[in-house]
Amino acid sequence: MSPDKSSKYTVPVIKKDQPDDTYKFQPLPTPTGQYPYRLSLQQICPEINEVATVFHMFGDTGSIVNPAFQHFVAAAMAKQYETEEDEKPQFLYHLGDVVYTFGEADKYSTQFFEPYQKYPGPIFAIAGNHDSDVNPNAAKAYKSLDAFKAVFCDTERRPIAFGRGVDRKSMIQPNIYWTLKAPLANIIGLHSNVPKFGVITPDQRKWFKEELKAAALERSEKALIVTIHHAPYTADVNHGSSIPMIQFLEEAFEETGVFPDIVFSGHVHNYQRFTKTYKNGKTIPFIVAGAGGYDELHPVAQISDPRFFTNPELFKGIKLENYADNKHGFLKIAIKKSNGKLRLAGNYYTIPHEELPDMKTTLTDQFLLNL
Repeated sequence: MSPDKSSKYTVPVIKKDQPDDTYKFQPLPTPTGQYPYRLSLQQICPEINEVATVFHMFGDTGSIVNPAFQHFVAAAMAKQYETEEDEKPQFLYHLGDVVYTFGEADKYSTQFFEPYQKYPGPIFAIAGNHDSDVNPNAAKAYKSLDAFKAVFCDTERRPIAFGRGVDRKSMIQPNIYWTLKAPLANIIGLHSNVPKFGVITPDQRKWFKEELKAAALERSEKALIVTIHHAPYTADVNHGSSIPMIQFLEEAFEETGVFPDIVFSGHVHNYQRFTKTYKNGKTIPFIVAGAGGYDELHPVAQISDPRFFTNPELFKGIKLENYADNKHGFLKIAIKKSNGKLRLAGNYYTIPHEELPDMKTTLTDQFLLNL
């Protein structure tokens, strides 16, 4: 650890005295596609490169007070898309909280369509707590995820009425929780609803275990990636780790005997890379990438901060390897197959806050998995 990080936690933390807000749970909308809710990347990108699966990823982008950061990150990703040849990104996968503070349709124009109108690739997403929440004072009544569903879970690709003329068609994800089937990866996207630490319905729990087992059958050909908005493990000062999401994921892994190659989350407005070593010897990275644009960032907690504590038993085998809690940024994930073996490489880039957005991004973290 560098000197400026020496006083901060290197393991997940739990925030003390958190109220139970599970009453905020919102019923899920009706699926738009057929069970088991899978979408082939080739259906969206027929000419996709099947030798490599390369994509951008981040969460928590919507911004109200200072939208400049969101635009800077979007510009930096678009620049990579246009200039890189060997590992050209193919799409963007959003980890939730597309808009703030509630998931209203009139927030999408300034917080989604405008910032990404120059992003060349398709955009997929899982919903965050803010996307799922309902404004009780809205001028026109609506249901949870109405706008998100119109943008990302349509039955056909078409212009969006509240897109205000921006040339980006709706996506055809088959459900709020769903699996993206890419040439070299199965990406299982979960929906953790509105409450602060997440809630998973019984139907989704059953579906998730089935998808883990199905993906395991393609393990020799594809990486297995799990995404969920609420971060199970985090050391930040705003949320702290989610015990319900830890219990949900770990029970599903144990019950099925299927462990993913990597887990990605948002919700926390920073970047953190944890690794967890299991009893069977498998090591899984748990990545938090929620610094995509929302102006307020969440620092990692100081060891001396009395509001937090850690749990050696619950967090056994898990370590915070690296983090960036003072700059916005994004991930680029590249999965390649060579000599019959899969490799997943991750790069995390941050943007400068103090200078123009056309400055080069900074490569802040790297990791490599031999699958």
